[in-house]
Amino acid sequence: MLALLYTVAITKSLLVPLVLAGFIGLALNPIVAAAARWRIPRWLAAVVVMALLGTGMVTAVGTLSTPALNWFHEAPAAMRAFAPKIKPMTQQIEAASRATQTLVGGAVTRAAQQPNTFAFTAWDIVATAPKIIASVLTVALLVFFFLVYGDEILRRAVEISPTFAYKRHTVSIVRSIQVEVSSYLLLTAAINVTLGLVTAAMLYLYGVPDPLLWGCFATVANFIPYVGAISTTTVLAVVGALHFQELGPALLPAATFAGITAVEGNMITPMLQGRRSRLSPVAILLWLLIWGWIWGIPGAILAVPMLTCVKLITAKLRGWEWFAHIISR
Repeated sequence: MLALLYTVAITKSLLVPLVLAGFIGLALNPIVAAAARWRIPRWLAAVVVMALLGTGMVTAVGTLSTPALNWFHEAPAAMRAFAPKIKPMTQQIEAASRATQTLVGGAVTRAAQQPNTFAFTAWDIVATAPKIIASVLTVALLVFFFLVYGDEILRRAVEISPTFAYKRHTVSIVRSIQVEVSSYLLLTAAINVTLGLVTAAMLYLYGVPDPLLWGCFATVANFIPYVGAISTTTVLAVVGALHFQELGPALLPAATFAGITAVEGNMITPMLQGRRSRLSPVAILLWLLIWGWIWGIPGAILAVPMLTCVKLITAKLRGWEWFAHIISR
């Protein structure tokens, strides 16, 4: 187990694109398979799907890059404007800290405060762009080849099975897992995109600047259960405090989003996904901690899809049903 964890950790740059491309390929495979049933070549369907997906991503990045960079550049001034609003609360915390130090007999010392600097220049973008472009192209190529040759690879893997009964059992397991994982990924993506659109519409009605940017943030963050909702609520609270002067309107966007995500997480998602894909909250948190520690933010985003796949696979494998039962809700 230690050797496996070490190997997974040091091969992060290789495995993260592979796992991400595998999940995207599984999510898009039903579209390509449906086109193949209509006598459309798989490579042509894959090219069209990838072109549409790439166009959507480029459009989204082009639309959101300007407001995102503006927020980065305005962050120091915004935080200086935000500091006086929380000054009464910080003064109370400092007073409590000084009282505690006095009670324990320690001297109250003030550490030399270093000015916080925030630099984000065009050179940073130029230096980071090649790595990002290389990663995106790697994932795109892997997704394309998974869509075109994925079924052929599975077919050849089945052909090496020793007996006909074993081949039939293997095909049944693989097809069942493929359908269930694809359905789960597509449904999860649709729920998260809908949540992002609802969030953007809510922020637009409240007059919060750049609602599409925060709606996109909510969409991506919602792939991380619990942590994503908390992070988005916190960000919206800060954005509201920076934009509005009074406390009530400042907290209204965050409070509304908390209500929306509570309804989505406790009613809509369980109703649509059913019991087969429901996971134990304890298993989700442990899985998030493990993969967040190993792979960072990409691991946290991919953790729940990986856990769902593990559950679906172990539920079909003889002798491993106990693990699927433990992580189920």
